[in-house]
Amino acid sequence: MLVLLGFAMIAVFMVLIMTKKLTPVLALIIVPTVFGLFAGAGLGIGDMVMDSMKSMTSTAALLMFAIIYFGLMIDVGLFDPLVKFILRKLGNDPAKVVLGTAILAAAVSLDGDGSTTFILTTAAMLPVYLRLKMSPVVLTCVAGLANGTMNILPWGGPTARAATALNLDVNDVFVPMVPSLIVGLIVVLVFSWLLGLQERNRLRTTAPEIWGDVADPSEAFDGGTGRGGAVAAGSGPGSGFGAGSFGRNGSTAGKPGTGGGAGVAILEDPATLVDDHDTAMADTALDPNRSTLRPKLFWFNLGLTVAVMVVLVANIVPLPFVFMVGSAIALLVNFPKVKDQGAQLIAHAPSIVAVVSMVMAAAVLTGVLNGTGMVKAMSEWLVQIIPADMGPFMAIITGLLSIPMTFFMSNDAFYFGVLPVLSETAAHYGVDAVDMARASITGQPFHLQSPLVPAILLLVSLAKVDLGDHHKKVLWRTAVVSVVMLAVGVLTGAIGIG
Repeated sequence: MLVLLGFAMIAVFMVLIMTKKLTPVLALIIVPTVFGLFAGAGLGIGDMVMDSMKSMTSTAALLMFAIIYFGLMIDVGLFDPLVKFILRKLGNDPAKVVLGTAILAAAVSLDGDGSTTFILTTAAMLPVYLRLKMSPVVLTCVAGLANGTMNILPWGGPTARAATALNLDVNDVFVPMVPSLIVGLIVVLVFSWLLGLQERNRLRTTAPEIWGDVADPSEAFDGGTGRGGAVAAGSGPGSGFGAGSFGRNGSTAGKPGTGGGAGVAILEDPATLVDDHDTAMADTALDPNRSTLRPKLFWFNLGLTVAVMVVLVANIVPLPFVFMVGSAIALLVNFPKVKDQGAQLIAHAPSIVAVVSMVMAAAVLTGVLNGTGMVKAMSEWLVQIIPADMGPFMAIITGLLSIPMTFFMSNDAFYFGVLPVLSETAAHYGVDAVDMARASITGQPFHLQSPLVPAILLLVSLAKVDLGDHHKKVLWRTAVVSVVMLAVGVLTGAIGIG
């Protein structure tokens, strides 16, 4: 009964958020509560949730103050030069922008922290996406793909857990999986390029105020500097094309097109094309005249941010406290007036409420899964249903099971609770523990998209993307990446067959 209720609960939750029948926060609260009561939790369900919530308070604090800190840095203009640099290098071609997003996310993922990766990637790329009228869902999809693939790095967590659970050396687990990692990243880049091409084609019809009728959206601005006007259809003999150029006030002046046609300017300053209510981050990032800019404090803010990141990576102080102190210093220096400090906190309140509420709500799901024994029952059932003649293929089976199982349970629950049982079973068929460990980490690209992972909640909150929309675009792609990594591991001999 617990097995049935556990799988049914996960299925109902996913259907409700992907069909947008409920918001993720409500689904995380209501669905586990109903199923927990059916599982016989009774009034004890409250204690289950509270026990789970205790382990999430530090994560909620980290995300809350990280949002405040990086939101503040965006407000004061710290990332403006980076955005301009990215535009110069990538131009305005959506395909190149999406590919650049994947490369940036993969590079930042080298620090092993998903929250940091998503904060920096979103801070750098979201203004570009909104400026070009690109879908933020593509950004979250690509960032999730890249970070999930890179999550098998030894310092990322899962590989170390797998090695610890099976008493193995972490290098023995990771090094043979490097080819799988490389191929996985190649698949991510291919997906990113294809998504970029889809965005390029979509923008030709859905954003005519930016792209007009040009054959290639990348030609709609001059050189990616953000100062050129859109190509507009000319009138008169020859039906030439004319390019408008921006004035200081954002107005445009058409230039004569070839063939004697008079160009018709169709663009204003791209910053004005962004809905002010899209996201608080985008509104401030795209306004070069915002009152919160602090150009004279650029080097101070850069130094403070570098210091925060160094302490974060060094892990010498609890991460929530790092961002608490960093936020306090940044607010005090950039906004010395109490009234302005309060205004800054209020400005980022929507993002804070969105992500922290989901983290707290996720405690209901994890509390019910663990407290009622659903997780344990589900893992034991999976082990029992594996046919004996499939024993020699236990490593491959484990890799496939890791895709869904790490999605609806924490890495700790899977690697310390399920993997040892699977490995012990595999040993009877001649499958080594190290093969099981390597196979078990191939499901990480899929795992990182779970609503139980705080970092993904932070990503969709910063980008103002619905979790269901993110899942519809990213889940099947991450499943493909996971299966490809598993297949490469088998073909290279890193994952053996008994």
